[in-house]
Amino acid sequence: MEFILNTIFWTLALYGLFEVVKNIIYITTYTKLKSDGIYVIVAVKNQENKIEGFLRSLIFKILYGKEENIKNIIVADLKSQDKTKEIAKKISNEYEFLNVTTWKECKDIIDNVNET
Repeated sequence: MEFILNTIFWTLALYGLFEVVKNIIYITTYTKLKSDGIYVIVAVKNQENKIEGFLRSLIFKILYGKEENIKNIIVADLKSQDKTKEIAKKISNEYEFLNVTTWKECKDIIDNVNET
């Protein structure tokens, strides 16, 4: 039962994220808005069993190899008590646009996004 609920949850979550990205692309394409890139923020806490699969799925399914559209994927760790942050940092070594931070550092990045 838990597997079915998790499958439904992640399917809906990825579909929602896909729709957001699709709408951003539609807006920038058809309204001639200029964008410095797409930012994705993922807040995580104690998800060591799921974080690697989720991030790799996000990178593969959402980006389709078009990393030039993504300015940053920010993984904000909410004081995890397990190895979530270490796993995310391992993946961030493979992708330069993936950053692992604390929630406070993430807020600072958001506040200064217009300055970069």
